[in-house]
Amino acid sequence: MVGFNDAMIPATPGRVPTGVRIGYAVGSFCTANFAAIPGLLLLIYMTNVLAVDPLLAGVVVFLPKAWDLIANTLIGQWSDRTVSRWGPRRPWMLAGTAVLPISFALMFIGPPLKGVPAAIFVGLVFLVAATGYALYEVPYKAMPAEMTHDYHERTALLQWRMVFIAIAIAMSGVLAPMLAGDTIEGYRLMGIVFAVILLVAMIGSFFGTANAPYTGQQDSEGSLRVQLAAARESKPFLWLLGLCSAQTLAAGVMLAGAPYFAAYTVGDPKATTTLFAALVGPMLITMPLWVWLARVLDKRGAMILSGLLFMSGAILALASPLLGPIYAHLCIVVVGVGYAGLQLLQFSMLADVIAYDGQVSGKRRGGVFTGLWTAVESAVAAFGATIYGAVLSIGGFLESDPANPVVQPDSAVTAVLIGLTVIPALIILSGVLMTLKYDLSADKLAPAVT
Repeated sequence: MVGFNDAMIPATPGRVPTGVRIGYAVGSFCTANFAAIPGLLLLIYMTNVLAVDPLLAGVVVFLPKAWDLIANTLIGQWSDRTVSRWGPRRPWMLAGTAVLPISFALMFIGPPLKGVPAAIFVGLVFLVAATGYALYEVPYKAMPAEMTHDYHERTALLQWRMVFIAIAIAMSGVLAPMLAGDTIEGYRLMGIVFAVILLVAMIGSFFGTANAPYTGQQDSEGSLRVQLAAARESKPFLWLLGLCSAQTLAAGVMLAGAPYFAAYTVGDPKATTTLFAALVGPMLITMPLWVWLARVLDKRGAMILSGLLFMSGAILALASPLLGPIYAHLCIVVVGVGYAGLQLLQFSMLADVIAYDGQVSGKRRGGVFTGLWTAVESAVAAFGATIYGAVLSIGGFLESDPANPVVQPDSAVTAVLIGLTVIPALIILSGVLMTLKYDLSADKLAPAVT
């Protein structure tokens, strides 16, 4: 026994009930908003509101996520070994619910500080928030692999999640910048509103997964060192981690650069909202298409296609200063179509890797796999802001606050554009090349689950 009570319904490989799919997907309002809002607004909040140097601001965004490399791995192991009447995953999700919403609000509280002191305050609170997020996210991502053995059912299960992610990203990219504006009061209001959204989503997913099917036949591995060794020895996991890290890094760079692109390339700071609409619109529309393509091309082929679309949109956006705002938005639509596929396929393929390892090894190591995954994902996404901040610094971007606006030099405006286009395109290309080495197909997985 692994600690599940009667509420955890034993399942045979097959369809996950619709109610559970929705209950699980609700949690994406937490995961997507927390992943998107700091990546989108925290850098520009510090450089343009709290007068923090762009390079320092980029480091502040990254360091708390570097802590995840330790915290997430430990949380993954602990959740694998947890025995409770709520199962091994849900108690940790509830713990994250107690920490993340409050610390998120405090991140954007607008302290009466500027420069380095403001950066230290934001960094410390972000560290607490990142820890709360890890408590929730690591077990949350481990659950799909334990709900069904079916290779394609995991994609269908996560299709619901991706719809909620698209809605959440729309909230992050449209509502959050609209509330924040460019004032401390606006950022404070935004932080409180989204803290409430996080709280409701986290509680909703906790209760929504109470009756989730469970295919767990594995026993948890005893030693963290042994589990980490198992992760290192899993070739599919390592290749997937590498290619998805490249994708996440590219997205992190573009996310951090979006408000700057809107303000200094498109020429309208409010265009952040319409650019995000262009990004997430395809996610709402193309999810059934990507599910179909994953069946026709297998997941690896669909992943390659989605990466190439993302890269093409980024490169095309390089001509935005010449061709205007409408063209810039159309380029982001192309990026959005590719991003939709990447988001769906990453999590579906991770669930495949966890299920494959569990069936081959007979051990429950999903928590450690997702712990490592989430730690690396969080760190590289945040490192995207560091990269973009460094590009701005090299370009001579000047920090400011609303009371003391500045005119940016031409070199800084050029850096804004290069950071959003050429750099993400090169990074995503490396991910496409790594995808060619990933070989966990439906045919390879099938013998392990029969």
